[in-house]
Amino acid sequence: MRNNPIVPYILIMALGIALIFFLSLDGVEKQKEAAEGADGATTETADAEDGAALVQTCIGCHGQDLKGGMGPEIAGLDADRIVDVLENGIEGTPMTPGMKTGDEAKKIAEYISSLE
Repeated sequence: MRNNPIVPYILIMALGIALIFFLSLDGVEKQKEAAEGADGATTETADAEDGAALVQTCIGCHGQDLKGGMGPEIAGLDADRIVDVLENGIEGTPMTPGMKTGDEAKKIAEYISSLE
């Protein structure tokens, strides 16, 4: 009787899926710890850090320093204009309505308008 050659592949696949599952659980736990640690920061520092983290979505089009790339320079723009664009978009561009809303849009706008 011959051994089934597919068994090792099934075992490797099962181990891989288990590894991904447990690493995901570890990542969720680390994310919770990071969120709890941020609660102790001052509001001003936390807002600046939040804005800096949230602006990562802008870098793809507006460049690493937000001074232009595929999209125009946005560093230093008026915060109200940035919030308007994030919430309502710009027709004919990748800036679709509802990209960011509420506090998230305000944090991003405050951070970008503070850049020079």
